[in-house]
Amino acid sequence: MKELEKTKRISIAATLFILAVIIGLLTYKRPKNIYAINTKDTLEKITGDNYIITLNELNNPDFVLIDIRNQYEFEQGHLENAINIYAAEILSVDHIKVFDELKESNKTAVLYGNNPQEVNAPFLILYQLGFDNIKLLAIENSYLQNKLISKNTVIEKSEADVTAFINESVNKATTAETLKKVVIAPPKKVITVQKKKKAPAEGGC
Repeated sequence: MKELEKTKRISIAATLFILAVIIGLLTYKRPKNIYAINTKDTLEKITGDNYIITLNELNNPDFVLIDIRNQYEFEQGHLENAINIYAAEILSVDHIKVFDELKESNKTAVLYGNNPQEVNAPFLILYQLGFDNIKLLAIENSYLQNKLISKNTVIEKSEADVTAFINESVNKATTAETLKKVVIAPPKKVITVQKKKKAPAEGGC
């Protein structure tokens, strides 16, 4: 009788476990956005100049301007034919769809804001998601009598050799991982046993 009761309990537990696994699989949602390019490759990409363009280079039918400022700033004034995709909402389903369509049609998305620093984060995120058809417009925007004034700006180059720094960091990380795998046996403890001195014999002759 006890054995039958034990078997019933095991069966119920197994059934509940299987149900939990099935429910988990059915309710599991894959993340909408997954990085396609690692940070190392992205950093190597942005150390070059090929992703930066100026106002003089905008006369290209394959360029699509993306204004990453908020709607209020966009409505105050924007570059001609620009699309407004606010930086904080750039990963929404509808906006990612826009970037997908641009990539499929071999168009280049040119991101701009009030200054290049404002565009850095959206640029890096989109690039790591696999959108390698994006460029950064090196401009600064200001307003004069409610009119948008856009002018080219120079993005300062780092004097440091970023590629060498990245490679050195990767090598150090690899070496550290290798050392973790090597098991070093601790040295054996040597215990010195001191001989007891013989006590002198008591008494005389």
